[in-house]
Amino acid sequence: MKTELQPVTPVSRFGDAAAINRRSFVLSGLAATTVLACPVKVVATEKTGGKMWSEVPKQTNAGVLDIGYYEAGSANAPTVFLLHGFPYDIHSYVDVAPLLVQKGFRVVVPHLRGHGTTTFLNRSIARSGQQAAIGKDLVDLMDALKIDQAIFAGYDWGGRAACVAAALWPERCKGLVSVNSYLIQDIARAGEPASAKVERGFWYQFYLQTERGRRGLERHRADIARIMWRDNSPTWRFDDAVFARSAGSFENPDYVDVVVHSYRHRLGGAAGYPEYAALESMLAAQPQIRVPTVTLDGDSDGVVAATDGTTTALHFSGRRVHRVIRGVGHNLPQEAPSEFVDAVVEVSRM
Repeated sequence: MKTELQPVTPVSRFGDAAAINRRSFVLSGLAATTVLACPVKVVATEKTGGKMWSEVPKQTNAGVLDIGYYEAGSANAPTVFLLHGFPYDIHSYVDVAPLLVQKGFRVVVPHLRGHGTTTFLNRSIARSGQQAAIGKDLVDLMDALKIDQAIFAGYDWGGRAACVAAALWPERCKGLVSVNSYLIQDIARAGEPASAKVERGFWYQFYLQTERGRRGLERHRADIARIMWRDNSPTWRFDDAVFARSAGSFENPDYVDVVVHSYRHRLGGAAGYPEYAALESMLAAQPQIRVPTVTLDGDSDGVVAATDGTTTALHFSGRRVHRVIRGVGHNLPQEAPSEFVDAVVEVSRM
């Protein structure tokens, strides 16, 4: 089936009273059986005025990891995996998750490897951050939770994990929501420069190619993340409390190793690990994504410029819809939760 790329529909975040009311829905309104997980202290914010995350995460062994995750909704409901990026954590979905539960979905929000309470099962396991690893982690978590199929939804690293899993294991994916479209890296072309404006925004990727960068990330991980949040989302007015509740996730003991390997691998500065060689070989072919897909761009994204979706259309062989969200940066689900929820609902009906 050929891609049916619909015309881009700019979506405004403003002047929608219903959307504003939905965003005020807090997790205390969920059923008592709902458990939310975060490795940092619960923070009350001006936005909600109350608790949003439990201090006790759920954990499960999945593949090479002990994965920390949040789960809510009926076990019989359609499942959505919500996958965060770098340098962010599960709080990107603090408003998205309850809205999806309210709409009849089951949500699973894992900490990606190197973040939060997700740890490796033993010291000998490679602290890989390559794309094949994070895609395989998603499928391993599905196996551990005995979930046969689900919608995959994410941005940045999480969007890449979702694209990888959707392309290599399409039978496990009911639909895909991906911010910034097709995110499977073309490692063979990693040496090709982008425009000067784009390259400037990738400063951290070049910094982490060096040992100075590794030491900098080790010592200044929160400061680097805060700078990236501001640069990546210039219109997002997050406060100190919002940043602090995510920053605790960066204290994971494997954070530096995983992040550094991720950026070195994608730019050709580090080899992939042998256990992922077969998957990376398949990804090198830039496989098409055949499942129903909604792709989103924020028109104020400081990392990836918004497009009309046509440049990536050949990577989608199933039905695909592309939308641009006005006034939104790189961390789209946290900045525009109702629009992200709408995309999940839309793909569930495609």
